[in-house]
Amino acid sequence: APSSPRASPVSTATGGAGRRLRHRGPPPIAAAMFADETAPGAAVPSLWRSARNSRCEASCQTGAVPTAEAAGQSRSSRDAAVQTERIVGTARAARGADGGLGAFLRRVERIVTEELSRSRESRAFHGFHVSCGDRSPAVLCLHTLSYPEAQEQHLQVTGVSWNATGSVVACSYGRMNDGDWSTEKSYVCTWNLDRRRLDPQRPDLVVDAASSVMCLAFHPSQPSLIAGGLFSGEVVVWDTSKTEDPLVWQTGMTDDTHTDPVYQVLWLPEGEHRNHVQLLSASTDGKILLWREEGDGRLAVAEGFALVAQQIPRSTQMKKLVWGEAAVGVTSLSFSHLDPRVFIVGVEGGSLLKCSTAAVTPAPRRTGGSAPLRAPAELAFSPHAGPVYSVSCSPFHRQELNLFLSCGTDGQVHLNSVLQTQPLISLQLSTKYLFCVRWSPVRPLVFAVASGEGDVQLFDLEKSSQKPAVHIKQAADECPVYCLEFNTKQTQLLAAGDAAGTLKVWQLSSDFTEQGLREMKRLEQLASELTD
Repeated sequence: APSSPRASPVSTATGGAGRRLRHRGPPPIAAAMFADETAPGAAVPSLWRSARNSRCEASCQTGAVPTAEAAGQSRSSRDAAVQTERIVGTARAARGADGGLGAFLRRVERIVTEELSRSRESRAFHGFHVSCGDRSPAVLCLHTLSYPEAQEQHLQVTGVSWNATGSVVACSYGRMNDGDWSTEKSYVCTWNLDRRRLDPQRPDLVVDAASSVMCLAFHPSQPSLIAGGLFSGEVVVWDTSKTEDPLVWQTGMTDDTHTDPVYQVLWLPEGEHRNHVQLLSASTDGKILLWREEGDGRLAVAEGFALVAQQIPRSTQMKKLVWGEAAVGVTSLSFSHLDPRVFIVGVEGGSLLKCSTAAVTPAPRRTGGSAPLRAPAELAFSPHAGPVYSVSCSPFHRQELNLFLSCGTDGQVHLNSVLQTQPLISLQLSTKYLFCVRWSPVRPLVFAVASGEGDVQLFDLEKSSQKPAVHIKQAADECPVYCLEFNTKQTQLLAAGDAAGTLKVWQLSSDFTEQGLREMKRLEQLASELTD
């Protein structure tokens, strides 16, 4: 039988001699079944390479965009004229009509002119205003400003002033009644009303003062300079552009310094040089001083005036002690806009005095002081029944309009002319004090008064010479209003400060800011009527 492909086991036996015998089966066939052979290789085509080549060769193209050309044409037009038939003698008739019209106008010219002149002088429609729609409120409160730290000390707003651009308002804090000579710290605060994010209780600048600041005034042309008068008698000038140390000039405590509180400071043109200004201060010590700047930051007296008791007429309503001691104390003054040498002074005794910087009469020599003083009083007007707190000269330049206003503790406002001693008008506005009066800078017939009853009264003499046109309630509980000031640049703004430490900015309507066509003429007539 055929042998199995698997090799048979090898059997061995051991002979006597110890040799091992190996018996092999049939020869293996594995070599015949597995032989070396070279087969051809297998190939697999690359699909990735063909796909890549096809993507590189392919391109994207949008379909063809159809286009067409078209033209637009307006319709044709032509001119045509219409002519009436010619009438014979037309030109001749027209010439005849013109001649008749001319003759008629020449005949009535004198009559029409007379009637127009009579209408212009007529007062039939005096005070009549045409209403063209809804009228805005006469007065609107724009801002209520305050400094909380000053209010915590119960300090009062004693003065207010607008800078040369009309965008910054400043107020001084102090006490009008019982200030302290040494320990009463106070402040001057400024707000820029054009600032986009105005914080009414966070002033843009706060200046500390060692004594109560009783008054202040911005420089007329340099917006950052502001002068202040202190309760201690000092006069200081700050530069609000220097936030670290704004103090630039001060009088210090010298023999020339005021010995009483300074109640008014003013910047005045220096002689013929209208571009140069001097600083003036007035105090209840009776002295009016002009200061000049020194190089070391000190203010020195350039010239001065002193009111002499003998120049002030005795008043039957005032006690002799008052006349002898307090009548010379200057509480307010205002310079004439017609004659820059003339100024009106109000004193503690109630007198109103016309004074002049051209005075040559020397005042009695007082102890101390480096500059000789002159006695400026020339004329005394009818007095108030108590101290005069404010005087304001009319800003309109005419001899017949050389008027001034005054107010005081008797609750009266006097309208005076410098040409006569008796007041043209005497108005009893309050049973309490009147602290401030100011003429409007744009309306000859408008003025404002601050009262001790907590309101501001706006007068328009065109409407009435006896009662105010508007009452502005400034403060509650009859908190006195101590100061107010019109804005000469933005004439619709009026600022007023009160005893509660609040400064309010009011916006006036056009009724108080637009001058009428014949308003100056009306003021002349009013002054003439009252004088007669």
